[in-house]
Amino acid sequence: MNKTSQYQFTILVPVYNEEDNMSRLEQELAQYLPTARVPSCVLFINDGSKDHSLQKIQEICRRQPHFYYISLAKNSGLSAAIKAGIDTAESPLVGYIDADLQTSPEDFNLLLKDIDQYEMVMGIRANRKDTGFKKVQSKIANGWRRMMTGDDVKDTGCPLKVMHTENAKRVPFFTGMHRFLPALFLLQEARYKQIPVRHFPRTAGQSKYHLWNRLVGPFMDCFAYRWMKSRYINYRVAENNI
Repeated sequence: MNKTSQYQFTILVPVYNEEDNMSRLEQELAQYLPTARVPSCVLFINDGSKDHSLQKIQEICRRQPHFYYISLAKNSGLSAAIKAGIDTAESPLVGYIDADLQTSPEDFNLLLKDIDQYEMVMGIRANRKDTGFKKVQSKIANGWRRMMTGDDVKDTGCPLKVMHTENAKRVPFFTGMHRFLPALFLLQEARYKQIPVRHFPRTAGQSKYHLWNRLVGPFMDCFAYRWMKSRYINYRVAENNI
């Protein structure tokens, strides 16, 4: 039996070369679980890390009863890691947080409060603690994405989201599409809500983002989304005798 099916909410944590953050991750996630609004577990997705992240994940999962992991055979990128986590999770709700802990697990409770009324509830990073250059890149990318997709999401890059697993498993994923989750939910006629959450400076490890995957890549992905939107199949079964 998939152990995540015993919980209401699975927190996905994609990990790529974050060995310096693993101790703090364990501490903050372990402190959060007893306070979560619903019974919750943690699922690490090791994305082919080349440092000691996998070893540290295994050690954490031996210590912590509600922590689990899967490890990808090779580094496949954030979208693939999130998809692998969604495909693995069998709890009714699934969410994710970045391993850099620039957002807090405690703020999942803000999102879970409204998840019964929406298919997705996402964070908006308030008082962002990133460099001015990163903020400008994000502002440009978000503006372009909103124009191309028609959604009104202010901060699609915020690494704090909660989703109904049933909807998340129907999302068509490909590289870079983690930035388009709200727009992809709209293809299902799903509803989402945006809630301000706290944001903190990175304290360990190195950012995996640069000009290409923060700005140029998403610019090109918008055209892929527009193509998909024009051909997306969305149906509901009205009746059956199965």
